Amino acid sequence: MDFKQIQELIKMINKSNIGEVTIEEKGFRLTIKQKEEPVQQVIASAPIVQPVAQVAPQPVASSASSSPAPVAEKPKAAEPPASNLITIKSPMIGTFYRSSSPDKPAFVNVGDDIDNGKVVCIIEAMKLFNEIESEVKGKVVKVLVEDASPVEYDQPLFLVEPV
Repeated sequence: MDFKQIQELIKMINKSNIGEVTIEEKGFRLTIKQKEEPVQQVIASAPIVQPVAQVAPQPVASSASSSPAPVAEKPKAAEPPASNLITIKSPMIGTFYRSSSPDKPAFVNVGDDIDNGKVVCIIEAMKLFNEIESEVKGKVVKVLVEDASPVEYDQPLFLVEPV
């Protein structure tokens, strides 16, 4: 049974009043249970995007030395202000991958222009590899997660400057 068939099966069960279904074929077993309240199952969806609020860095005082606290540097002119950036967030819990395999290039890098629907990363959840697509058009400013690291639901993955 392939990924698309599993997705379709989940959609059909969500629309029906079936409580539980188990499928077994050639050493493969899949059980899908529906909660009492209808809940929409999302296997691979586009990430949630929200603007990022700009936070000014605060100088930190050091108690170990008597020298004055270091002064925060002003942002570089080439770096866009954070107030107009949009965050692409993880739509699920899993493992974040920047490319489809270790020997392939990353889907997106800092400075790349992206469009709506462009795959920006993959999140593996329960042995399923889910392509995460951008819901914004813009330029990737920062990658916030290391490759092959675990991510939580709603965790920021990328900062994008909208176009």
